[in-house]
Amino acid sequence: MSEAWIIDVARTPRSVGKQGKGALWEIHPQRLMSTVLKALAERNSLNTAEIDDVIISCNYQYLKQGQCIARMAALDAGYDIRSSGVAIDRFCGGGITSVNMAAASIMSGMEDLIVAGGVEMMSYQKEQGLLGPLDGWNLHLREMYPQINVGIAADVIATEEGYSRAALDAFAAESQRRSGVAMAENRFAKSLIPVYKDDGSLALANEEFPRPTTTAEKLAELAPVFANLMDLPYFDSGLTYRQMVQKRWPNLQLNHVHHAGNSSGVVDGAGAVVVASPAYAKAHGLKPRARIKAMANMGHAPEYILNAPVNAAKKVLAKAKMNLSDIDLFEINEAFAVVPMKFMRDLNVDHAKVNVNGGAIALGHPIGATGSMLIGTLLDELERQDKATGLVTMCAAGGMAPAIIIERM
Repeated sequence: MSEAWIIDVARTPRSVGKQGKGALWEIHPQRLMSTVLKALAERNSLNTAEIDDVIISCNYQYLKQGQCIARMAALDAGYDIRSSGVAIDRFCGGGITSVNMAAASIMSGMEDLIVAGGVEMMSYQKEQGLLGPLDGWNLHLREMYPQINVGIAADVIATEEGYSRAALDAFAAESQRRSGVAMAENRFAKSLIPVYKDDGSLALANEEFPRPTTTAEKLAELAPVFANLMDLPYFDSGLTYRQMVQKRWPNLQLNHVHHAGNSSGVVDGAGAVVVASPAYAKAHGLKPRARIKAMANMGHAPEYILNAPVNAAKKVLAKAKMNLSDIDLFEINEAFAVVPMKFMRDLNVDHAKVNVNGGAIALGHPIGATGSMLIGTLLDELERQDKATGLVTMCAAGGMAPAIIIERM
């Protein structure tokens, strides 16, 4: 079986995901993705006629983000018509999965050059209308697994695991501090691609969402967000969110501890990774930056939604025949503060190795794009610190988590 090599990574900056406020909200999603695809092709002198596939993750595949955004974005980027495309959805985990699928295809020997990534215009959600519950109104499934709001699930986990509001806020403040250091030292510069409007004017060149001066004391002033949902109707089920929680956790005294400041930011963004076979890379003078050591997918109880990353990390380490001590750096998506905190505690991983440049609490989480962005952030940081191996994983709705281990070359 062949190896799969990472040739390059790139991404847009992330902007505030609100219509009329963020710098990117008027950019067409295909144009946002094509910005990254075009940049990767140009700076690596790729022959786009030889790109076997463009695999793009997008969670909300509706209207402007529908109609196979992978193919349309590739065409918009000026790729040769022979480079095909496919759009995938693994909720928040799709940006890792797109790269894993690319690697698997190359390692099998069936393909040689793939661009994989993701895009999400969170500011576009309001235009798409109500997306509905995770179970798609499947009442049989709902009786089996009452899948609630993801923020309420985060509060459930924090309550059961004993995480205090103060601890979660302290973690969130540290994420903001680290992102501020990273931006001040231009640690993201290698991968960042500026986004331009169709009239040629600059839309955004740097991260827009972080607030590096945020402190735990300031965060303590924010009211818990998800408590406000508890007595609202859960879609048209005839139940409230509180009653949905009681169906699964009848004796839980729920403590609401998450809010906008210790949860992932709502942003717009896109990112991608160029993956190639060794034979193709050598034949075309493409210099590899990393090899993909192992990939894995893992499921967990879907009603908890967020708890699969720990087991995904264990599974991908076993596939790579590695131990936690072999990993120099980790990127664990900060969907909510409790996710990376539980990961570090359960696996006894030092915070000094995790999300060293901040995470989605500070930088934002463009759902379908985040995974590929994290792979790029990890690779850039391994190079900056002259370290060898990193692991990326993230929770995804439905109680899932993909994972990947990369090794610098």
